[in-house]
Amino acid sequence: MSKLILTNEVSGLGAAGDVVEVKDGYARNYLIPNGFAVIWSQGGEKQIEQIRAARDARALATVEEAVTLKARLEENPIRLAVKAGKEGRLFGAVKTADVVAAVVAAGIGELDKRKVEFVAPIRSTGNHEATVRLHGDVVATITLAVVAQK
Repeated sequence: MSKLILTNEVSGLGAAGDVVEVKDGYARNYLIPNGFAVIWSQGGEKQIEQIRAARDARALATVEEAVTLKARLEENPIRLAVKAGKEGRLFGAVKTADVVAAVVAAGIGELDKRKVEFVAPIRSTGNHEATVRLHGDVVATITLAVVAQK
């Protein structure tokens, strides 16, 4: 087992600044090479405080703001116009950055693309769902209306 400090949020594992123990292969082959974690050390305690301070600065200020944003996100479907073929198959897939851009364009608010998650890759037109972790336990489920770009 490897003891690591997370530098980014990892679904099902923890948030940035958390100290976690994971299997050696998971740490060596995925978390460390992708920049999601660093190896824990005695000097790493200072780094934990810096990571947590940066995370708190990026986080929405209060739970009330997160709940308000959640209500606005869940109110209406977010429309995404993407390049698609004749039968509704997309050229590529919808990315989290595309969802963030659509939310900003709709005037709903700002999101962090690292907080947007899909159940499965979106590769066809139609209605799909995504979740957005806004603050601690506040998670919004948004409906994405994916349409073919004209």
